[in-house]
Amino acid sequence: MVKPASRVEKIPPYLFARIDKKKEEARQKGVNIIDLSIGDPDIPTPVNIIEKMKEATEDSKNHRYPSYEGMPSFRKTVADWYLKRFGVRLNPANEVVTLIGSKEGIAHLPLAYIEAGDVVLVPSPGYPVYKISTLLCGGTPYIMPLREENDYLPQFEDIPEEVLQKAKILFINYPNNPTGACADDLFYKKALDVAKEHDILICHDAAYSEIAYDGYMPKSILQFDTEKKYSVEFHSLSKTYCMTGWRIGFVVGNADAIYNLGTLKTNLDSGVFQAIQYAGIEALTGDQSSLDDLKKRFQKRRDMVVDGLLSIGIKVARPRATFYIWARVPKGYTSEKFCGKLIEETGIVVTPGNGFGEEGEGYFRISTTINEERIREAIRRLKTLKL
Repeated sequence: MVKPASRVEKIPPYLFARIDKKKEEARQKGVNIIDLSIGDPDIPTPVNIIEKMKEATEDSKNHRYPSYEGMPSFRKTVADWYLKRFGVRLNPANEVVTLIGSKEGIAHLPLAYIEAGDVVLVPSPGYPVYKISTLLCGGTPYIMPLREENDYLPQFEDIPEEVLQKAKILFINYPNNPTGACADDLFYKKALDVAKEHDILICHDAAYSEIAYDGYMPKSILQFDTEKKYSVEFHSLSKTYCMTGWRIGFVVGNADAIYNLGTLKTNLDSGVFQAIQYAGIEALTGDQSSLDDLKKRFQKRRDMVVDGLLSIGIKVARPRATFYIWARVPKGYTSEKFCGKLIEETGIVVTPGNGFGEEGEGYFRISTTINEERIREAIRRLKTLKL
């Protein structure tokens, strides 16, 4: 058998693939699973978006290869949305690129910048792709711990100077997956100070910026990096419009970084199916009442889960954004042990915190992407759990 490249051997099994295996094992035993592990909304894509997709698929011009960087009309729509939502002006010609979901862009961007010996600053707990994409291109991930006592914000002053000298990319993600934490203005300013002093590219994963509650409106890094010298920002339509399976996102910001990522994409993958881009235009410009309804539903679910956890003595905060709940495991348990106990004794599947990095040990993540009836049943089952 041909031996795989060492870069592949360095990659741990993908977190959710491991969870899928455990779920299947439980199902084989006849367990009635309640899956609270993956951030895949159960709510259908809004009808107006689906109808636009249907219309676009009937046009034969959309059956051919799409452009790598995305249709000019979609990129202009993104620029218009940024101006309306954040007050940020973007040139759609060179500061916007369409992505096959934001994961694709996040995974590819280090390949455009990182060589052996280069460092990437990676938050932990965090989206596993930040670290894995760094390893795949021969870079060295430097872990920035996100701790509860620091409001899950990295402490840049704790990073050694010699590490900062080698760093080329800084990944940040707010509102945050998995913790649900949010960043304030001071944090973005501090991040930019670090980037300016050490010539680092900030990659802000803002996939959850539109899933926010209680009047909170998350900000863009580009509201602070007004000249777009040090930052790019990744977005996705997956969460905002319940389009996870459609695979469409975008990255905006620094023109050089956009060009370099675009060059990489031209050689490694293809563009987004044009009919999906037309659906994306409809999502960003059409009736937004579905988004308001979506946030109300997720806020209700958030409160159901948080109140339920608190009622059985589990320590948990009430997040202002995302559809994730980040909670402490009970005393005497590791993340893996508690999550294993949940699935074995209650049929509830949640994500162990250490799956997002060692710094997530002692926590677990709940995703509120199932309906209210199943959440009520999950809370009922939790209350029968002997801790």
